Amino acid sequence: MPEPFRWLPGLDLLVPAAAVFPAPDVLLCFDAASASRLGDLVDRLDTAGAAIVLDHHASNTRFGGIHLVDPGAAATSVVAEGLLARLGVALDPEIAECLYVALATDTGSFRFDMTTPAVHEMAARLIAAGISPGEISRRVFDTRPFGAVRLYGDVLQRAQLEPEAAGGVGLVWTYATLDDLARYGQQPYVLEPLIDSVRIAAEADVSCVVKQVGEAEWAVSMRSKGAVDVSRVAVALGGGGHRLAAGFTGRGSVGDVVASIRAQLAA
Repeated sequence: MPEPFRWLPGLDLLVPAAAVFPAPDVLLCFDAASASRLGDLVDRLDTAGAAIVLDHHASNTRFGGIHLVDPGAAATSVVAEGLLARLGVALDPEIAECLYVALATDTGSFRFDMTTPAVHEMAARLIAAGISPGEISRRVFDTRPFGAVRLYGDVLQRAQLEPEAAGGVGLVWTYATLDDLARYGQQPYVLEPLIDSVRIAAEADVSCVVKQVGEAEWAVSMRSKGAVDVSRVAVALGGGGHRLAAGFTGRGSVGDVVASIRAQLAA
């Protein structure tokens, strides 16, 4: 579990993938747009008595047997809270804390376009259940090792701006390697917030961070300010997501990956 989430309630219930029941009565999948996101547990889709999918990605492939998928929801936690209400489960501080973290992270701290009045009303219900939004935000968004700060400097220094890309609305991108992480003794999770620092570039609608996860393998995060549907790009390259936030796994050199993005943006 990444450091910013190690204090969440319920972590004592987690087990390694190898320890999951081989044939569970019920399998619930959260925030996964496709079966491939289940990793080593994908075979449980065949052995489970029932497979229920809770998600909000427009690119959801409708794997599993029962679908609670709402592409109009700002976060999967919105879908989960609705299910809890229908089941008559009252919010307590532990449930509320987990739902709030999921809501805040998926809405970019309530900054994204899908942050509707209903989202703020849900946040109010969660806060009323007895959580501390200020403390949660400090832990999740505002606390990183000093080594991560130095790493960000290196990665942001190599950012590239291509104003002519994406039909003239612009692309800004950068990349981080495994060597970058090793140089500062950091774990991959520290790179997740970097996309927010890259996307502020005024001259580009599309932003992208390419993060190395293996030999010639890269996890790509993409954002749009509204002019470009980045989910179309991600789906074309084997990934998925939303119109303004999407991602995929690229292979080859970082140059190969960025060239594939550039080509799809021009398509």
